[in-house]
Formats: sequence, C-alpha cells, structure tokens
Amino acid sequence: MAGAKKLSLFERYLTLWVALCIVAGIILGRVAPGVARALDSMSVYEVSIPIAICLFFMMYPIMVKIDFAEVLRAGKTPKPVLLTLFINWAVKPFSMYLIAYLFLGVLFKGFLPGTEIIKTGQEVELWRSYVSGAILLGIAPCTAMVLVWGYLAEGNNGLTLVMVAINSLTMLFLYGPLGGFLLGVNAMPIPWQTILLSVAIYVALPLVAGYFSRKWIIKHKGYGWFESNFLHYLTPVSIAALLVTLVLLFSFKGDIIVQNPLTVLWIAIPLFVQTTLIFALGYTLAKLLKLRYEDAAPAAMIGASNHFEVAIATATMLFGLSSGAALATVVGVLIEVPVMLMLVRFCLKTRNWFKEV
Repeated sequence: MAGAKKLSLFERYLTLWVALCIVAGIILGRVAPGVARALDSMSVYEVSIPIAICLFFMMYPIMVKIDFAEVLRAGKTPKPVLLTLFINWAVKPFSMYLIAYLFLGVLFKGFLPGTEIIKTGQEVELWRSYVSGAILLGIAPCTAMVLVWGYLAEGNNGLTLVMVAINSLTMLFLYGPLGGFLLGVNAMPIPWQTILLSVAIYVALPLVAGYFSRKWIIKHKGYGWFESNFLHYLTPVSIAALLVTLVLLFSFKGDIIVQNPLTVLWIAIPLFVQTTLIFALGYTLAKLLKLRYEDAAPAAMIGASNHFEVAIATATMLFGLSSGAALATVVGVLIEVPVMLMLVRFCLKTRNWFKEV
C-alpha cells in the first residue's frame, strides 16, 4: 500500500504489541497478582497516580502535534468540518450504544454471563460493563492515529489537523455530558465528579500542556527542530505509555480471558460493525455533499476511528483497571489498526468516485 512505509515501527505493528501486552499481562497476573493492585491502590480522589502518569504521557504527544491556529482558517472549508462534527457528536455516540446493546446485551448476552464489582463498589452484569466500554469509545473521536490514516489515504493533511483540533476542543464540552447520559441509559452508575475530573486530567491537562509547550519550543528552537527532533523522539512515548497501561489492565483481566477466550471476539464484533457503518455513512455523505476526495477521506476516517487513549483512561478512572468496561476499550485498540488499514485501502481504490472540484 502506498505510504505504508511512512508508519513508524510502533504504529505499523500496534496490533502485535497489544497482543503481546495481553500475554504479558496474563502472565503477570498469574505470577504476581498483587503488583497491578498495589499500583492501582496508589490513588488520590479515586485517581490512580501510576496510571494517571502513564495516561498523561499517552495523551501529551498527541496534543502537542495540534496547531490550533489552523482552526481559525477552517471557515474556508466548512462542509467537511461540519460533516465530521455531525457524525462524531450527533450520530456516532448513539449508534455505538445501540449496536453494542444489540450484540452484547441481546444477541451475545448468553455468552457473557456473570457480574463484577466495579470501582464504586456496586455489582453490575458483565455484558453491561462491556457496553459501557463501547460507549466510552463511541464518544471519543480519534485525534491521533487519524493523522496517519488521513496521510496514508492521501487526504488533505491540513484539513485533518483542523478537524482534529476542533474535535479536541468539542470533546472538552461534550464528552462528559454525553458519557453520563448514555451510561445512565445503560443503567450504569454515573459518578459525575469522576467523569468531569477524568475529562480535566486526560483531555484538558495534556491539551493545555501541549499548546504551551509547543508554542515555547517553536519560539526558542524553531519549527524545523520541533518537527524533526522533538516529535521524532516523543511519538513512541505515547504508544509505550499505552502498552504499559495495557499490561497492568490485562494482569487483572487475564483470568476472564483464559476462562472465556471468546469474550474478546464477542466485544470485537459490534465494534467492527460500528466502525464500518460510521465510515460508510461519512463517506456517503461526503460524496452527496460533493466534497473532493482529499477532504472526504479524512472526514470519514475521523468518525470511524476512536480515541482509545481517552476511552481507556476514562473507563479505568470510572470503573477500575479490572473492569469489563476497561477491557472493552482495549479491544478497541486491538482491532483499530487492521480495520482502519482496510478502510484506507478502500478509500484509495474508490477515489475515482469523487470528482475534482
């Protein structure tokens, strides 16, 4: 595939790294079951300090790449921006809930027995916890890997950055309310203070840190040094922090996976269906709006892809590192790369559907 060589080693084999983390986590859970619990117990106001540090370093490298000055120029191409906002915030959260509920709460319910005690101390059905993880994925549009998907699909990179910036800002205001609403519909406990705190820690804090550090570095070192040196060494940090978090997560969930190996498959199916349907909707609407292919591809991609870093962070903070919700968000990571690469190939093969305007 054209451009695939531009993926870093971490990005190209992300699915493999995640699979290895599953194995490492399961082994850790068997050999030293108290390690992850001891780390997760180091918390302040229900925020695990070790996990918070890992998750900050997951988010910061993503946020520092965003040039928010581009947002001011978004008015020149309003249609793709409005399209992605409509897909991400008016359609995707609700379709994710409906699809996840249909598969996990109805069709596959018999394969997902049992209950668990979540962080609030309440007992919930496992399938309902998995649906909650899917909800948290559905309300988090991608603001990281979509830059890679848009690039590989030969899309408009400048517009992709604009959409990333706008969706990051929108997430600050809509992630909490939408998450609280849909979790309530799913009959899950809604710790509103924890939801708002998670948005502040895992979205707002790295966003602010990224903005000011980017501004300072470019001013003192120049944009060339920032792009070729700083980002070059920083990019693997995000993936490495993600992988450390996953090892801890799977050290808790290892027994469930070993006893019910098909659990990951049952969760993956509705996530795959949601991803392809949202992409199809965005791509079709882009064609109806007569967008250029270069604008249509990233506009559809950003809706199909999920910001799994935020979803994992929120699930961990709300329901605990050992929760089914946290496991469901990790399954989102597991299928993200192969599914999105499939959609990239589809875009490249169908670019002739769009007329140059």
